[in-house]
Amino acid sequence: MRQCQKICRPARLILFSLWLVFFLGTGLFSQENIRFDDHFLDGALRINLYLVGEAREEQIIVHSIYQEELWPESKTNLTNPYNYGHYFVKVYEVSSNKLVYAKGFDCQFGEYRTTTPALNGVKKVFQRAIRIPRPKGRVNLVIESRNRQNLLHPLLTVTLDPDDYHLIRENPKSDDSVFEVQKSGPPAERVDLVFLAEGYRAEEQDKFLSDLKRFSGYLFEVEPYQSNREKFNIYGVFRPSAESGSDEPRQKSYKNTVLKASFNALDLDRYLLSEEGFLIREMAARVPYDAIVILVNSQRYGGGGIYNDYCITTVDNQASKAVFLHEFGHSFAGLADEYYTSEVTYNEFYPPGIEPLEPNITALLDPENLKWKDLLSPGISIPTEYGKEEMEKLQSERRANFQEMNRVVEEAKKKNLKEADIKKLQAGFQAKDKAIMEKIKAIREKYKDLEDKVGAFEGAGYAAKGLYRPMMYCLMISSPKMEFCKVCQRAIQQMIDYYSR
Repeated sequence: MRQCQKICRPARLILFSLWLVFFLGTGLFSQENIRFDDHFLDGALRINLYLVGEAREEQIIVHSIYQEELWPESKTNLTNPYNYGHYFVKVYEVSSNKLVYAKGFDCQFGEYRTTTPALNGVKKVFQRAIRIPRPKGRVNLVIESRNRQNLLHPLLTVTLDPDDYHLIRENPKSDDSVFEVQKSGPPAERVDLVFLAEGYRAEEQDKFLSDLKRFSGYLFEVEPYQSNREKFNIYGVFRPSAESGSDEPRQKSYKNTVLKASFNALDLDRYLLSEEGFLIREMAARVPYDAIVILVNSQRYGGGGIYNDYCITTVDNQASKAVFLHEFGHSFAGLADEYYTSEVTYNEFYPPGIEPLEPNITALLDPENLKWKDLLSPGISIPTEYGKEEMEKLQSERRANFQEMNRVVEEAKKKNLKEADIKKLQAGFQAKDKAIMEKIKAIREKYKDLEDKVGAFEGAGYAAKGLYRPMMYCLMISSPKMEFCKVCQRAIQQMIDYYSR
């Protein structure tokens, strides 16, 4: 019976509140005159949503609303000053129509809308939970979505009453194991980072704790996290799974795990996500949290990160450290992917002629006002030439050579050629590869002095043309030194300051 109330009550509120959509604007946010204690109690509302639709149509449905006992986020920064995220949650007081809370976010549904099935009209449903401070009085909750021009428009409006008996006030699950790895200050004045266990059996709890400490250690090995370690609280929540690992659909391998994490998200083999949005937030709420990391007990390469949602990574692959740091850059700081040659399933994730929202890539529509203009290296050219065309041509030749070698070797095996003869065939291709690598090395040497320079390097955001990144190397593309570029470091620092002040 309560299940019906969870669904029906918010839906009825939507019908009575839709008129508000036309009056609640999407203006600039201001921190002025918003004192937490004037508008909120020290608690939170966790709002479980369904996002439904395809490329041309989307709908948000409120499923249930839970009351939480603590507001762990900043009590001074209530309207996020950063215009990141393809969705925004905004809270207005009913009595004054004053904006008292705002925050951007992304979700898996937003990514799905750019895929081929969505463009072909295939509808899907995704879970997403959001959290707002617990209001003292009635408020209008507005969720906005961006169009292809990145303009926000209201998608859902609901009037919330903190005294409504439909708000669920359950005690949190009590048999989870909770770990406090680092406590440096009050939750509202620190970045509260929680690691969730996925694919660990009950007898693997010690392994999870070891992995938790290892990955939190990775974070503080790189800047700017290293210099801000005292601004973080680190927690872990362990809930055992029936089996170890995660789902691998292309291998027809499925595991019974708590968060049902799966590779092949959005039909990309290496993309690892969980669609259990409600459960992720319920599990995380066992501790104060601002950011969530899901550790998946697997040796495979893979991971994912969604802004203001969660970061997920496997723990036992040789690349797991780099994957974690990269994906946490997405989920925590709203950073964009800077790579452009790897396979993705998106179609024009960044529309041509539209400036991306993220701080670390640009369409360079206004070179004189580049978003990282103040960090540019003196005298650098914009855009910045770095041998891209030559390098891409050689890399293409190298891939073609590798593919041809595999084809020839496969044919040789079918003809039952001797191993020695197959090695001779391979040797010819390997010699060609070595010659190509020497040319690539020469180009890298030619532009070596640009490695520590900030400019505008073409190739970013899944596009070889028309999008630019700040530096040649960064953890958001690839980094031999395992470090973020200067622009990404600044964006991360800003987010640390946002949560810890």
